[in-house]
Amino acid sequence: MNKMKILRVITILFTTVLVSCSSDDDGNTNQIEQRQFGIFKVLDNDTTIEMDGTIGSSSLDDFNNLEAEFPNVDRIQIKNCDGSSDDTINLQLSLKVHQKGMNIRLMDNGLIASGGVDFFLAGIQRTKGVNTMIGVHSWSDGSGTEATDFPVGHANHLPYINYYMNIGFSQQWAESFYYFTINAAPADSIHWMTELEITEYDILTQ
Repeated sequence: MNKMKILRVITILFTTVLVSCSSDDDGNTNQIEQRQFGIFKVLDNDTTIEMDGTIGSSSLDDFNNLEAEFPNVDRIQIKNCDGSSDDTINLQLSLKVHQKGMNIRLMDNGLIASGGVDFFLAGIQRTKGVNTMIGVHSWSDGSGTEATDFPVGHANHLPYINYYMNIGFSQQWAESFYYFTINAAPADSIHWMTELEITEYDILTQ
């Protein structure tokens, strides 16, 4: 079952040019260093990643390619991540980010929802700016089946609960937060977490 956690909104997809070119004094064209890897962009300091977009099936490969070119990255700034169209890849990517010891910040006016929240939780230090939105809801398999169609303790819940435990949360917290999210709103809706809920579930580290 291919699960997804994504905020369904109308979006316009833009094609990003990944490689730019310039001319040297002799008129020859040289390739400029690539900094855009899917939804990830390495900023000029070579240690910070700017993230903007939905996590998809190529996102783990994109991150691996980025890391190979910029091994010193240690911080991610999220502009907008409305979720994941491939939860298996999202959880693998998020665990890798955690194991690398990266800090994550939700930027001013930024948004994370659904699988984007799972990704955010991978940060060792997790902070946010002002005027941000954090949304949760149930996952869906894309054909009408949702997380709440399965009883508490069902095997289909375990990948998320185990993920939370693998990034350092207790089993009690993992189960509490997971069942909170899937019951907060159905897959075709969204629950925007209150400041009280953000504090209660330790979404931020400071």
